[in-house]
Amino acid sequence: MQGIELSYAYYKTYGEPMLQSEFPALYPRVAAGVCGPGSENFGFDDDVSRDHDFDPGFFLWLTPEDYKKYEFSLSRAYDRLPETFEGVPTVGKSVYETARHGVREIGAFFAGLTGFAAAPQTNLQWLSVPDHLLAAAVNGKVFYDGAGRVTEIRNALAAMPEDVRRKKLAKYAVFAAQAGQYNYARALAHGERGAAVLALSRFAENYAGAAFLLNRKYAPFYKWVFKAGRSLPVLGDQIAAVEAALGDPLHEKTASVVETAAAKMIEVFKIQGLSDYPSEFLEPHAYEILRGIQDPELRNMHVME
Repeated sequence: MQGIELSYAYYKTYGEPMLQSEFPALYPRVAAGVCGPGSENFGFDDDVSRDHDFDPGFFLWLTPEDYKKYEFSLSRAYDRLPETFEGVPTVGKSVYETARHGVREIGAFFAGLTGFAAAPQTNLQWLSVPDHLLAAAVNGKVFYDGAGRVTEIRNALAAMPEDVRRKKLAKYAVFAAQAGQYNYARALAHGERGAAVLALSRFAENYAGAAFLLNRKYAPFYKWVFKAGRSLPVLGDQIAAVEAALGDPLHEKTASVVETAAAKMIEVFKIQGLSDYPSEFLEPHAYEILRGIQDPELRNMHVME
């Protein structure tokens, strides 16, 4: 059983009955679920990853008003839930804020992930949040949301403004072009094998970042980028090809893998109306994507910012 499924079963078996019986007035306003950092919140947990931070816990999210009134008593009630479920111990359960799960104030919880108590309000604020943190804020599953506030925030965080998406896409495209289409082959020509490997790695990371945004998703923390990226409807096959190339970065055919991946991404740029520039190099497409930004402050920023 995956971590999300385990936590949901634990909530339905013990958490929900506790809320309904001990906190009937609060229950219509509370939210429960799991999200945040950790492979289990992306559904990526396996036997290897379960050696730490794996338990059937969940969060109980409260409004600021309810947090002040109920935090102590609800945390105590949560702490009294069974210490094992389906043979798995509920590690890290505590009344303190350092616990992995338990009672949280909604705004403070999301601010701890993204720096903002709700969705960012300006384009520059959006631009300041790394994609992997946005991914952690919208992953997992909300088991119950009486007032709907947590779901509202998560939906808003999932809907990155188009100008911000374009700005990030342009940045990823420039770095991918520089690292993969330019410096990779030149490093090999210079006999700088280590530099070539680094260039290919930078290409892969930036290519994946762009691919996720082209799917209107956020790239997770780098160690899960390929696991998540392979299943993307758009360019997932290219991410898999780039991943395979990383396994043999100095192979004579790797440069062609890079060029094919770039060409496929340019096709998507055209399909999505982002760029129709006549070039096989990603960099000029990045500038075309920038030109489509409506916000002059974002449009006039350096492409690599």
